[in-house]
Amino acid sequence: MYIVWALIFALLAAMLVKVFAPYACGSGIPEIKTILSGFIIRGYLGKWTLIIKSIGMMFSVSAGLSLGKEGPFVHIAGCCGNILSHLFPKYDKNEAKKREILSAAAAAGVSVAFGAPIGGVLFSLEEVSYYFPLKTLWRSFFCALAAAFVLRSFNPFGNDHLVLFYIEYHNPWYLIELAAFILLGVFGGIWGTIFIRANIKWCHYRKTSILGKYNITEVLVVTLITAIIAYPNKYTRMNTSALIKMLVSMCRPEDETALCDYRRNVTDVNTDIVSAPLGDYAVEAMWHLTLALIFKMVVTVFTFGIKVPAGLFIPSMAIGAIAGRLVGMGVEQLAFANQDHYIFKEMCTSGHTCVTPGLYAMVGACAALGGVTRMTVSLVVIMFELTGGLQYIVPLMAAAMTAKWVGDSLHKEGIYDAHIHLNGYPYLDCKEEFTHTTLALDVMKPRGHDHHLCTVTQDSMTVGDIETILRDTDHNGFPVIVSRESQFLVGFVLRRDLIIAIGNARKMNEGIVSKSLVYFSNTVVTGSKLGGPEPLKLRKIVDMAPVTITDQTPMETVIDMFRKLGLRQTLVTRNGRLLGIITKKDILRHIAQLENEDPASILFN
Repeated sequence: MYIVWALIFALLAAMLVKVFAPYACGSGIPEIKTILSGFIIRGYLGKWTLIIKSIGMMFSVSAGLSLGKEGPFVHIAGCCGNILSHLFPKYDKNEAKKREILSAAAAAGVSVAFGAPIGGVLFSLEEVSYYFPLKTLWRSFFCALAAAFVLRSFNPFGNDHLVLFYIEYHNPWYLIELAAFILLGVFGGIWGTIFIRANIKWCHYRKTSILGKYNITEVLVVTLITAIIAYPNKYTRMNTSALIKMLVSMCRPEDETALCDYRRNVTDVNTDIVSAPLGDYAVEAMWHLTLALIFKMVVTVFTFGIKVPAGLFIPSMAIGAIAGRLVGMGVEQLAFANQDHYIFKEMCTSGHTCVTPGLYAMVGACAALGGVTRMTVSLVVIMFELTGGLQYIVPLMAAAMTAKWVGDSLHKEGIYDAHIHLNGYPYLDCKEEFTHTTLALDVMKPRGHDHHLCTVTQDSMTVGDIETILRDTDHNGFPVIVSRESQFLVGFVLRRDLIIAIGNARKMNEGIVSKSLVYFSNTVVTGSKLGGPEPLKLRKIVDMAPVTITDQTPMETVIDMFRKLGLRQTLVTRNGRLLGIITKKDILRHIAQLENEDPASILFN
């Protein structure tokens, strides 16, 4: 029945995504980062995505797949922020203002997922948001605070704590243990690199092969294999969050779990726990944990990216927690067996165990998640908010930084940036510096022997001419100029606004025909004076103050404008005359060319 129920839940999640909201699959964080950079993915933050993501997430987690619900919470919070922004014209009509709401929503999503409001704000600042001014910081803080307050009022974890994996031990850690913590950081960086490369290769194969046409079949096959292999091992069969909680906990005298089977002679539950040799059940549990570690490392590669709502935080933390607990138990036995040695003599004092294996699990979870996502500050804060272990912040910092350094040395991208490039989203990484000395003239189009720039004139084109341009091109918008001869810039008009305006005019006014002149300026000559059809006035849809630069503007400045303003394009002028246009895609191709890559190989979705 375990396998049957797993397949049923997985099928429901995959069907809901395929039929109602294809955008509801995955974690959503790469797309949220792309949207916050200024790129619009229509429908990605809509009401259907919100509903299906919320329901499908429950089904996919219930199916026992190696995924989590914490990442999708960021997407769900973004949907809520986008839908609520439509109630306020100030935010609905202004994409820059809307992005501030989405930054705050991302903070609220992490706050709800982990019960970590401060970590949520830092996550939005470090990992998600493109441009994070001070006003967005305090708004995000207030949003995360409100989310944490509501979460506390519901008490979802059934205890007196807001955090998910609250620890109740305060055993000290020793300087010699930093070597083991750094070793866990190295493991996290190496594992993160292996996972990113393997997962990206598998996802690329899915996109380019026939496998991509059978999304539901893939989900069912992955679920079937996961259920068959996971069921015999209690550590892979149990809920992943419960597994992490067990791994980071400290053994107590009354605990009867296999991990706490030490050869102790305890008759009083109030007796202090001290280190002792491992019992047979504990040794067996370590073998089961080793098998669980290998299984989760492999199956997560194939699970992340399938067409169901899926997060990566909890699976990564589980892998690190298992590795950390195994290392912690090994170090504990090493210290106990050599407690008279000067290195371990101070550690094995009376009143507590030589080392705390649960602390190693916590540090391992931090290292593995850091190796996969390349987070640092926000990750450490989330971890100590998640566990309540503020006194262990130095081990967490050491592991997180080591994981990032090792990971960056092997593969510079985190999992979310890698998926952004895999999906072909035009995304300028705000963490990278542009050190070249090129000018806007070197990047703009048209350039040299390129085709001429597609423009519209302010008062000499007909409705038919505009419709021909819309039919023959796929540009997002068009510069408006005075005339073909003068090329003086008037403004910029969006493709979407043109389509809607002409469509509405043809429906509402029978006098608007293909030969009707289109006026993008205030000066309009009526059709009766010319003896022709009634003109179409579209002055209201023209942006009369588009962002412009000169052809001598350094590209470093241009890229900084794109990052901070969330631009999709900017117009290049000289003395008021239009010379060309630079889009975000042009910049990405230019950067690729400067890095000796083929610009034609940069494909966009």
